[in-house]
Amino acid sequence: MKNSLLPPFALSLLCSAPHPAVAAPEPLDVAALLDRIDDMWRGDASEAVVSMTVKTANYERSMKMEAWSLGEERTLIRIIEPLKEKGSATLKSGNNIYTYLPKTDRTIRLTSGMMGGSWMGSHFTNDDLVKESRLRQDYDAKLSFQGERGGQNLIEITLLPKEGAAVVWGKIVTTVDAGSLMPLETLYYDEDMAVARTARFTDIGNLGGRQVPTVMTMIPSDKPKEFTRIKYEKLDLGVKLDDAFFSVNRLKRTR
Repeated sequence: MKNSLLPPFALSLLCSAPHPAVAAPEPLDVAALLDRIDDMWRGDASEAVVSMTVKTANYERSMKMEAWSLGEERTLIRIIEPLKEKGSATLKSGNNIYTYLPKTDRTIRLTSGMMGGSWMGSHFTNDDLVKESRLRQDYDAKLSFQGERGGQNLIEITLLPKEGAAVVWGKIVTTVDAGSLMPLETLYYDEDMAVARTARFTDIGNLGGRQVPTVMTMIPSDKPKEFTRIKYEKLDLGVKLDDAFFSVNRLKRTR
């Protein structure tokens, strides 16, 4: 998970490698736990197939995508279904994002004014795709709860932005299962300290040989009946990739 989710979810959830569960330290090391959460969907290189469902007040649409990653800086995502959108692609290289539209055969580099726009019609923004710094680098974290709540043994960490940090959230509260150390829910608060959106992690399963949440659902607070859900279908952690794979020219290729 990243400080904006997508993202980081968003995007890292699409194509990076989860770390195996480990026993919680005694006493709890908050910094180590945050690093583990940050690294949960990261890997040196990976290839994934994921499905994404977007439900809004006006439509519901589903798509299947292939996604490749190399470290934290490079990601390529290409739609393979539905047919009418097949070949549309997004490339993240450092802080730059490019999109390719096969119908017009155009490659577009997103400008700063476009970063707040919706990514592929979902509840993630283009800006979510470029945020990859570790939570504890941008936020001061503290243990805000540890114990039983609602019949579960939980760990809750509250993060407040460090002075001068370039982040959009006024506060982040993440809840983790104390036994497995799997993330369960993350609340993102705006500058007025109202919950702006909620990320929920579910469906623990074996992915790439590891037990991890295979589904993440993002719900905007101002539209609670809407959501974007991302589900892993396949993950390969042994893929060999290099920088050349993540070129603008690669956006137009089928593989």
